[in-house]
Amino acid sequence: MNQTSDHHTAKVIGVSVAAAVGGFLFGFDSSVINGAVDSIEDHFSLGSFTTGFVVAIALIGCAVGAWFAGSLADRWGRKRVMLLGSALFTISSVGSAFAFSVPDLMLWRVLGGLGIGIASVIAPAYIAEIAPAKWRGSLASLQQLAITIGIFAALLSDALLAGAADGASNDLWFGVEAWRWMFLVGVVPALVYGLLATLIPESPRYLVGQHLDEEAARVLAEITGELHPDERVHEIRLTLRKESRSSFADIRGPKFGLQPIVWVGITMAVLQQLVGINAIFYYSTTLWRSVGFSEDQSFTTSVITAVINVVMTFVAILFVDRIGRRKLLLAGSIGMFVGLVMASVAFSQSIGSGDDITLPAPWGAIALIGANLFVIFFASTWGPIMWVMLGEMFPNRMRAMALGIGTAANWVANFAVTLAFPPLTSSVGLWVIYAGFALFAALSFFFVKAKITETKGMELEDMLG
Repeated sequence: MNQTSDHHTAKVIGVSVAAAVGGFLFGFDSSVINGAVDSIEDHFSLGSFTTGFVVAIALIGCAVGAWFAGSLADRWGRKRVMLLGSALFTISSVGSAFAFSVPDLMLWRVLGGLGIGIASVIAPAYIAEIAPAKWRGSLASLQQLAITIGIFAALLSDALLAGAADGASNDLWFGVEAWRWMFLVGVVPALVYGLLATLIPESPRYLVGQHLDEEAARVLAEITGELHPDERVHEIRLTLRKESRSSFADIRGPKFGLQPIVWVGITMAVLQQLVGINAIFYYSTTLWRSVGFSEDQSFTTSVITAVINVVMTFVAILFVDRIGRRKLLLAGSIGMFVGLVMASVAFSQSIGSGDDITLPAPWGAIALIGANLFVIFFASTWGPIMWVMLGEMFPNRMRAMALGIGTAANWVANFAVTLAFPPLTSSVGLWVIYAGFALFAALSFFFVKAKITETKGMELEDMLG
């Protein structure tokens, strides 16, 4: 019996890891431009606003991809939509690497964004649908772990490529600059994701929706070890009886046109970005250079932060199904607030102007500690748990559509922060920006207290909305 249990545990983990590779693409794409920002700015002679727009425009594609991913997944199935995401990201990586103008680069970035937006919705939805309730939180956290590993891989490859060329703007191999190779590396994980998508089974809930009950029962029995697969198929059928696919009508409600639970998901998704996590992961190399760090020091600092991000995500995986979602989110809000306040106070002590700004002792160390304390608490709570909650908090009838809208809102907020960061850094200063992030961290605490209910241990069929 234990051997069978262990066998099915391994299968569930295996298919969840395969789906979560979409999260790796998400993290890789979101951070690979970190090491290329300064070189792109110099190569194309860009101002701060245009630089921010080049970085952020991929997120518009992400929002669009996330918006349509749910309905596409209900029409085509989860696996085919994963393959579409893989193809779009592969094309984007090659196109971005060989971009010859700013509009050209923007086009490829948007295409990649479409692929990442699709992957960011499908991975948590698929994992939530395939995983047994007792493991669902930990397995859904694999999405965020994959994101953090993708961020780490992007920043590490950026640092190695820049180091090999003695600068990101210098030629590396075959007369191609190092910053272009940073994009080209993304082809590898994109192709791996596509290959894995062909090997995993289709979601049982999609199969039931397509009246493929026998195949759904087989997946439940073989992958999850469900002892009574036909009964579980019947439960899923009851929740899906009234409709064959999600539509906007399923999420309409009395609160500004949407169901209250959808607004809770949207707000949680937006707050996860407004605390400023991607200001660190998109611009950390540029940020640390702006306060006096050398290029090598800045790359090294960014990689160390990415390692912390990966390690602390394991904390969420270990505790999300033991402690619960709500308690971890509350603790994360407090920790993020403290770290952001430390960083804000430290940046307020900077001296100099223009490109000649430094943080005198001990404020440079305090800024680093504060920024990394923020990352520690984000990575162990809000980073993964927001995706866990979005994948499981909605009733079956609206899950795909509501998850798509929540994820799209996350990308729009990501876009706003990413676009605003460079010009705001020049106009109001880093300390004001980080104080704003701290304010949203404080607001996130009160939001969780008032609006988030615990979903630990509940089957998806029991989510009532």
